[in-house]
Amino acid sequence: MAKDDLIFGQGTITKVLAGGFYEVETESGHRIMARISGRMRTNNIRIVLGDKVTVGVSPHDPTKGLITYRTK
Repeated sequence: MAKDDLIFGQGTITKVLAGGFYEVETESGHRIMARISGRMRTNNIRIVLGDKVTVGVSPHDPTKGLITYRTK
């Protein structure tokens, strides 16, 4: 999944799942299964329940995404 191919949107973390996955509810009400991007993982950025995040969604499978930014 290349970063150029993603469709970006805002959402809120609703569940923290095993294996580094998160359930994100977007502003439009869709629920997405998302994981943390590599840069966030290497810089040790923690994501907890209720955080607002920017998520990139794959155009091929709109139920999976990539968390790229945690809003303060």
